[in-house]
Amino acid sequence: MEKRTILAVVLSVSILLIWSYLFPTKQAPQRPAPLPEQQAPVQTDTPTQAPPVHQPPSIPVQPIAPAYGEGEEVTVETDLYRAVFSTRGAIVTSWELKEYDDKNGNPVSLLRARGVVPSLGILFEDENRNLPQQLIFSSSAESLILSQEGKQSGEIVFSYNENGIAISKRFVFYNDDYKVDLSLKTQNTPSYMLPIGTDFGVYNKDQREHKGPILLIDTDKETFDDGMESPEYFTGNIGWIAQEDNYFAAALIPVTPYEGVSVWKERAAAEIAFKLKPQDHNFIFYAGPKEYDRLEKLNSGLEHIVDFGWFTVVALPLFLVLKFFYSFLGNYGWAIVLLTIVTRVPFIPILMKSQKSMKKMQKVQPLMAEIKEKYKKDAAKMQKEMTALYKKHKVNPIGGCLPMFLQIPVFIALFNVLQKAIELRGAPFVLWITDLSVKDPYYVLPIVMGATMVLQQKMTPSAMDPKQAKMMMLMPIVFTFMFLSFSSGLVLYWLVNNILGIAQQFYANKKAD
Repeated sequence: MEKRTILAVVLSVSILLIWSYLFPTKQAPQRPAPLPEQQAPVQTDTPTQAPPVHQPPSIPVQPIAPAYGEGEEVTVETDLYRAVFSTRGAIVTSWELKEYDDKNGNPVSLLRARGVVPSLGILFEDENRNLPQQLIFSSSAESLILSQEGKQSGEIVFSYNENGIAISKRFVFYNDDYKVDLSLKTQNTPSYMLPIGTDFGVYNKDQREHKGPILLIDTDKETFDDGMESPEYFTGNIGWIAQEDNYFAAALIPVTPYEGVSVWKERAAAEIAFKLKPQDHNFIFYAGPKEYDRLEKLNSGLEHIVDFGWFTVVALPLFLVLKFFYSFLGNYGWAIVLLTIVTRVPFIPILMKSQKSMKKMQKVQPLMAEIKEKYKKDAAKMQKEMTALYKKHKVNPIGGCLPMFLQIPVFIALFNVLQKAIELRGAPFVLWITDLSVKDPYYVLPIVMGATMVLQQKMTPSAMDPKQAKMMMLMPIVFTFMFLSFSSGLVLYWLVNNILGIAQQFYANKKAD
């Protein structure tokens, strides 16, 4: 029974890790039931909504493509980012982050080009859907430069007032933050949608993790991607909407009432937008890294966009401890080493009992073999004799596997923390490990990790027969190849955990001799 249980546990952990890496968890989109008209929305930290609209907005399948080419560029530059707006439609056309580089050393671009749906543009809810994108707005400034030594905040207002239509967009920027205050005023316009824009906030389209629209309704997140088949419409307590990838996001947080949120597929891309009435509206706009502390300061629940997957209740405290260690170590690699040690300490007593149990199982192995041979044709009698043998020698056949079961939530939680935390992106460790979020370029860590797994298995007492022992020896090879493409931070965690296991097994073996 012990050998089957150990194999099951090892395979379970392997499958969970591979599944988490290749197929991150995400919720299936669902249409929330609209609130009854007579019922007031539930009071939360998010603004109170207007009465919900029961019918989703009409969204053309093949919209008229907006015409670009005219209008002037308006540049906003802070110590954190450089943004470019166009006076044609008063939309965002470029957004680069100065503190984050791509693989070529260039600034990360959260918006590379004008998409089919304009970023922070306006879409009317009538036959003039794309009219706002054709309008030339006046700008209160040709550019805005903020810096630590100069202005700390500033604003740009885009205005249009002709032919009885008045539209005003006011943006307030802050030098030390990625957030932007956005105010909208419209007169003599139909209801309209305010979209985040095509792929605005999605830097890496090739990643395995979710990329595309996401929203928070009450306490639940709903995610969508380019494969969505039909439009969705949401009313209720919408905390925020966003376009995201693993490390970055562009989000709109409502401050004033709105009608609802539309999610749809426009040509080949999934889009998300607030539906608004022609009145004054205020939002907080955020375009930048998914840094937990920075998002939490917005006091809007946007920090929940950082998804630690399974066992989040375990992962979040581990993440906060990791950041605490980094605050005085100044190196995320050493912070991972210390976190690995700390997370193993609570399991030391259980692991010691497990090692003793496995040692006992090894000693009774000859007796177990005799019983199996003697009663090989009588399974019931064999099980009865085995149970009596375990009881006589005070052996628990699953005692060696219990610690592995107990550590699975910690393994998976740390796995997701080290995979999702942007703090590790570009964070160096030592020598050739210059980025803990990517694989070891020379595969040194995974090969050493595989060697420690072999050593640990050879040191660990086992009651397995030779055939199954050989099969278990394949596990280090499987894990080594699997970890070749994992981030250096993940491999470092596993390597340190193995080293600690070897040290503890050495102590247990010495004590047993």
